[in-house]
Amino acid sequence: MTGTLLSLISILVGIIAANSTAYIYKKYSFGSIGNTIIGVFGSILFIKLFGRLGFSPWNIMNDGDFDGLRLIVNLIVSVFGGIIGLILAKLISNKIN
Repeated sequence: MTGTLLSLISILVGIIAANSTAYIYKKYSFGSIGNTIIGVFGSILFIKLFGRLGFSPWNIMNDGDFDGLRLIVNLIVSVFGGIIGLILAKLISNKIN
C-alpha cells in the first residue's frame, strides 16, 4: 500500500462516517451530496491535524514497513473528522439561518 492509497481510504471512511451519522440523526443531514462533501473536508482536516503527531499515511508506511496501530488511529481520527465536521457544519448553518 502506498501513502496515497491510505489517504484515499481514510477519506472514504470519513465520507461513510458523515453519511451514516446524518442517516442516524436526521437533524444533521445536508442531503447525500452535502454530507459527502462535509465528510471529505472534515476527514482531511483531522488527518492533517493529527498527521503532524505521526499518524499521517506516509508515517504509516514508514520506509516500506507497515504499522497497523497507526492505521487504526488514522481511521478513527478520520471517522471523528467526518462526524465532527458534520456537526460543526450544522451548527454554523443554524447560526447563519
